[in-house]
Amino acid sequence: MTAPLICPSILASDFAKLGAEVAALEAAGADWIHVDVMDGHFVPNLTIGPDVVKALRPHTTLPFDVHLMVAPVDPWLEAYRNAGADVLTVHPESGPHLHRTLGRIRQLGAKAGIVFNPGTPLNILEDVIDLVDLVLIMSVNPGFGGQSFIDSSLRKIAGARRLIDAAGSHAHLQVDGGVTSANAAACVAAGADALVAGSFVFKGGPDAYAANIAALKSA
Repeated sequence: MTAPLICPSILASDFAKLGAEVAALEAAGADWIHVDVMDGHFVPNLTIGPDVVKALRPHTTLPFDVHLMVAPVDPWLEAYRNAGADVLTVHPESGPHLHRTLGRIRQLGAKAGIVFNPGTPLNILEDVIDLVDLVLIMSVNPGFGGQSFIDSSLRKIAGARRLIDAAGSHAHLQVDGGVTSANAAACVAAGADALVAGSFVFKGGPDAYAANIAALKSA
């Protein structure tokens, strides 16, 4: 079995040293850098604007996987793409026309992702699967790092895998929220091929990043 992509969430990093943090993650074997963008409206937190993403871009060659937890989302797509986002992932609830939003992301030259919160039904995916490069299953309710994994998310991961495979899609299936070495294997067994991890990767500081990432890859 191929090891999953490991996408550390910089929400759990030292914000005073973000440039050094993303460089350390690349050196430690991370595959993507996951950037959680929150607007204090769609979710109850406020995090990273496009200028920060732009400032980080020279510090790593890894893809920037930008999860947009903002509403309305459409006005921000171009700004984050121009700042250096390689993947832009949106929630169905963050705008009135999901199909148009996903198409616009691809038009901008980025890969398009769709996010499913614990309470968002998967059937939405069927109508837009041809525009999706990444399906993200939230295994916590979005807004804050450090939450515990919701076990029922495993059924949702498996359901998403079935839909992706039935459509003949090559979309990645990503999981985000409370991911650790204790549940990573279950996520992969359910069908995930990309894991977002914040607190688990960053625990112990930069000297521990490589071991933490390796633990997720081998779980």
